[in-house]
Amino acid sequence: MTIRLLALRQPPPPVMEALNGYHVEVVQDPTAAWEVDAPQEVRGLVNFAGSLDRETLDRFPALEIVSHMGVGYDGVDVQAALERGITVTHTRDVLNADVANFAFLMLLAASREYVRQDTHVRSGAWEQGQTQLTWSLEGKTVGIVGLGRIGRNLAAKLEAFNVTVLYHGRGKQDVPYEYCPDLVEMAARCRALVLLLPGGPETDHLITADVMNALGPEGGLVNAARGSVVDQDALIAALQDGRLGWAALDVFADEPHVPQVLRDMPNVLLSPHAASATVETRGAMFDLVAQNIRSYFETGKTLTPIPECDP
Repeated sequence: MTIRLLALRQPPPPVMEALNGYHVEVVQDPTAAWEVDAPQEVRGLVNFAGSLDRETLDRFPALEIVSHMGVGYDGVDVQAALERGITVTHTRDVLNADVANFAFLMLLAASREYVRQDTHVRSGAWEQGQTQLTWSLEGKTVGIVGLGRIGRNLAAKLEAFNVTVLYHGRGKQDVPYEYCPDLVEMAARCRALVLLLPGGPETDHLITADVMNALGPEGGLVNAARGSVVDQDALIAALQDGRLGWAALDVFADEPHVPQVLRDMPNVLLSPHAASATVETRGAMFDLVAQNIRSYFETGKTLTPIPECDP
C-alpha cells in the first residue's frame, strides 16, 4: 500500500522528486488540513508552514512523523507529538555555515554602515566631499547568545578579526571562549550581541530593555535567531531614545510584518528572514526534509530528529 503524506504548503520540486513513490497531497493553507479527505490514512506530515498545533496533529490519528523544514521548531507543538509517539525531525547542521556567515555579514555591514555608504555614492553626496567615519570590528568584544552549532561556527570566524568572543547560554561549554552567566553584565562588556538561540517559551523576550541599555549608545544587536527572543517594543524604544546604537535584524515579532518605525530608522538593517537562503543550503535542507521521511519509512529511524525525539 502506498504511504500517504500531507504537505503543509507546496514543497519545492526537489522534495516532490525525492518523495517519488509516496502519495503526497498538498494544502497551501495549513488550516485546510482540516478539509483533507480520509485524514485517518495520513502517516506523515511534510511541514513547510512553520506552526503546527495540537489540534492539527490530532486531526491525523495514524500520524507517525513530522518532517519539519528549518532548524528551529518552536512553532511545532512538540509535547503533543511526544504524547502521541510522533517523531519530529528538523534540518539541523546543513545550514550552520550560511547562517553564521549571514550573521557575520550583518555585523560587518552594521559596523561599516554599508547600506548608508552605498546610498552616499548613489545620491552623489560623495562628489560633494561629504564623508563620515564608521567603526571597525577589529579587536572589539562580541557576545554570542546561544553558542550552539551555528554560534560556534560564527565564533571561529570572529577570531580571524581578533574579536574577543563572550557567550551566554544554558550552561558553560568546553570551548575557548568566556562563559557569562549574567546576560546584562555580558552586554555591558560588548560592542555587539549576536543572537543565535532557539525560540520558544524559555527564550521569549530574553533580550530586555536592561540588556539593550547595557549595550549602550555605541552598541548594537544582531538577531539571526527568532523575533520572539527580543522585546521588540523595548528595542524600538531603545533605538529611538539613543540608549541602543543600532540593530541588524533578520527576524521579527510578527513576520512578514515589520513595523514602519523600524523601516524608517537609518541605524537599522533589515532582512527578510534570509540567513539560510542560499541555493546550496536550501537545497540541502529540502533534501533532508525528504530523506527524513524516506529513512523513517524504510528503516524506522530518521537522520535528524529534534533532541526531544532522539533516543
